Amino acid sequence: MGILNHWSVLMLLLGAEVMYQQDYDEPYDSYDFEPEVPPDIEPPAFPHHTDYVNVYVPYPNECARECFCPPSYPFAMYCENRKLKTIPDIPQHIRHLYIQFNEIEAVNAKAFVNATSLRDINLSHNHIKSSMVDRGVFGKLKNLIQLHLDYNNLEEVPAPLPNTLERLFLGFNKISKLSADALQDLAKVTMLDLCNNKLTDAAVKGKILSGMKSLMQINLCNNRLKSMPSDLPASLLQLSLENNSISSIPEGYFKKTPNLMSLRISHNKLKTVPFKVFNLSSLMELNLGHNQLSKAFFIPRALEHLYLNHNEFLDLNVSLLCPTIQPTSPNLLTYIRIDHNKLRVPINTYIYLCFPRIQNIFYGEQRVDDNYLPPPVIQPSRPRSRGNVPDETQFEPSD
Repeated sequence: MGILNHWSVLMLLLGAEVMYQQDYDEPYDSYDFEPEVPPDIEPPAFPHHTDYVNVYVPYPNECARECFCPPSYPFAMYCENRKLKTIPDIPQHIRHLYIQFNEIEAVNAKAFVNATSLRDINLSHNHIKSSMVDRGVFGKLKNLIQLHLDYNNLEEVPAPLPNTLERLFLGFNKISKLSADALQDLAKVTMLDLCNNKLTDAAVKGKILSGMKSLMQINLCNNRLKSMPSDLPASLLQLSLENNSISSIPEGYFKKTPNLMSLRISHNKLKTVPFKVFNLSSLMELNLGHNQLSKAFFIPRALEHLYLNHNEFLDLNVSLLCPTIQPTSPNLLTYIRIDHNKLRVPINTYIYLCFPRIQNIFYGEQRVDDNYLPPPVIQPSRPRSRGNVPDETQFEPSD
């Protein structure tokens, strides 16, 4: 895959709803998130859908009385921010259901009996509990492509889910385990968001995720992980593990994900990493900020953005970052952030030879190392003459 194609895929991923990059100076969970408040009036503009509407063909105008179905696009039903406590019955022709920002606690199969055309459901920002979700309620929707269940009170992933699903949003819940039953047969899922839950190492061990053969992006930020998740699928392009307690990366860990383009492991407990662990031919973004790293490591040729801020570097050994220079195949690094370390001297100018495309080195402020002892200043001893040393008083001027 060429560099241009890599950029195209990465930009597509960056358009996903939960795909964003921030460099936090404090742990992620220390922030107060203000709830999104949608307007009280009907939305003036509606999302662009790929479904083609033939204005000469009559379409059903049936719509739940609690909701709004725009005449310009009768396949969508808007029920958001209406203080609903239950899901209204969904007409058969509805393909897009927007019912976020309500007070719904239960998901009953009855509301979806006729909803055989649903492709997109947004149930985020409600109060849904796992114990009040009917088993298989989503599994029966054989056209479902996208499901938003983020910002609820789920303790586990609803099971089973339809094998047509491509994007699954489960962030900001209370999920502590991932059952094989819930994630099996999801071979078409390209994006899985599990940020801000209670997942531990036990939840992602084994082959829980390996069956998702089309997975391109997985977000596991702000959980309770202490080690890297195992058996990730080879299709993965972006891995987000910010705000966990990961302390090490095994040698050769990324051999199973050779196409990885973006890796975010900021706000963890890394002290050292294997020298060539990030030697991936497609890796373009590497965020290791807010760890405890102090030793340089090998930088792959394709990497463009490197974040090393808020670590423990006393110096940045450029010859380790870039052991060799290849004029015909230069390194592509353009940006490096190294602020809030313990650097005592500027970065060696050799870095511009190793990384000829670099445009910005954010040196910023550095922290004072309280344990740093400068090398002792040795005063040169007074030269001594061989033989008898004359008495200095004999050179004193006479009165």
